[in-house]
Amino acid sequence: MAGLVRKSFTSPAEIRPFQADKGRMELLELGGGSVGRATFEPGWRWSAHVKPIVGTDSCQASHVAYVIAGRMHVVMDDGEEAEFGPGDCMICPPGHDAWVLGDTPCIMIDWQGATHYAKG
Repeated sequence: MAGLVRKSFTSPAEIRPFQADKGRMELLELGGGSVGRATFEPGWRWSAHVKPIVGTDSCQASHVAYVIAGRMHVVMDDGEEAEFGPGDCMICPPGHDAWVLGDTPCIMIDWQGATHYAKG
């Protein structure tokens, strides 16, 4: 087993910008996979700012995430929807659209969907 590992989002391994400068996904590689910190700027919407990068009809990433700041509305392909805000944990399966609510950036840590998110 490897020893302690310390990584920080102050120097991520990779930064993936979203279209129209509406945010970014910062990635840390932690041996068994990636963890991402996503910053979604006000006005961000998956279908407008990530869909052109990945080319799918809806987001096909599966997210297990924690919301640090801001608010996000998620609508699943089957019509189910929910709103997430600071302190909320999210499990969001593939097949959804999402957008930022309000004038505050939505910042979240994603343990599951970051590896391939916003990767063309």
